Amino acid sequence: MENEIREEIKTKKRIVVKIGSSSLQHRETGDLDYNRMEVLVRELCNLRNQGKDVVLVTSGAIAVGKKAMGLTGTEKKDNHLGIKQACAAVGQARLMMIYQKIFSEYNQVAAQILMTKDTIVNDFNRNNARNTFSELLSLGVIPIVNENDTVATYEIGIGDNDTLSAIVTALIGADLLILLSDIDGLYTDDPRSNPEARFIEEVEELTEEYCRMGKESTGSDVGTGGMNTKINAARIATNSGADMIIANSADIRIIHRIMDGRRLGTLFKEHRQEEFDLVSFVEHLHE
Repeated sequence: MENEIREEIKTKKRIVVKIGSSSLQHRETGDLDYNRMEVLVRELCNLRNQGKDVVLVTSGAIAVGKKAMGLTGTEKKDNHLGIKQACAAVGQARLMMIYQKIFSEYNQVAAQILMTKDTIVNDFNRNNARNTFSELLSLGVIPIVNENDTVATYEIGIGDNDTLSAIVTALIGADLLILLSDIDGLYTDDPRSNPEARFIEEVEELTEEYCRMGKESTGSDVGTGGMNTKINAARIATNSGADMIIANSADIRIIHRIMDGRRLGTLFKEHRQEEFDLVSFVEHLHE
C-alpha cells in the first residue's frame, strides 16, 4: 500500500518546490553555493521537460544582501527591519540574476513573483496573482517566488517560506509541495537532541498528535522555518488538496528520486477540506 501511495507521486502535474537559505549557501562562509544552485535548477528544468508545471519558492535574498554589503548579521543593527529590507532589495536582484543565468543555460525561462500577506487577503491582488501564475505556467515559464521583504512588515508579512510555499500551492491548485530542508522529515522528537526520536515516513491525516511534534527547532541560523512552520505548511497544503513531502536537501537530486516514487522524506497525504478558507487562514496568521 505504501509503495502504491509513493507511486502516485509520479502522476503529479503541478509541483511547488521550496528550498531554504541554508540549503543554498556554504556553511563556512555564507556565500552562495553555485554547485547546489545549478543542481537545483537542472532538477526543476528536467521536471518541466516532462511536461509538469513547476514553481520554485526560494529563500536567500536577505542573506545574499547582507553578504554583499559586508554585514555579518550578528550585530543588533544588522537585524533591524530597515536594514533587512535594504538587504532584501540588494539580495533579491542578485539572487534572481544568478537564477536567470543558470536557468538560461538549460533553455528555460524563469520569472520572479514577490508576494506579501496582502497578495492573498486582498481579493483583487489574489485574483491577479493567480492569473499571473496561470499565464506563466501555460507559457512554460518557471515562476520563482519569494516574500517581498523589501516592503513586508510584521502586519503584512507571511513570515517564512514554508508557509509561503503552501499558500502558493493552494493558490495555484498544485497537487504536490516538496519542502527541502536540513532534516530528513518529521520525527517524534528533535533527532539532534534525542537519539530515540522515531522517523515518520507517512502522515495519512494531520492530527493534533502530529502537530505537537512540530516544535520550534531548526539546525540553521540562516533560515526562519523550524518544524513547526512545516507542520503549518502541511495543514495548508493537505487541506487544499495537495500532497506534501519534507525531504533532506543534503543531495538536491532527491527531487527526481521523490518524483520516481522512492520512499524518501515524510509524505503528508492530501486531505482536502471543502470548508478550508485560505484567505481567512492567511488573515489570521499572526494571531
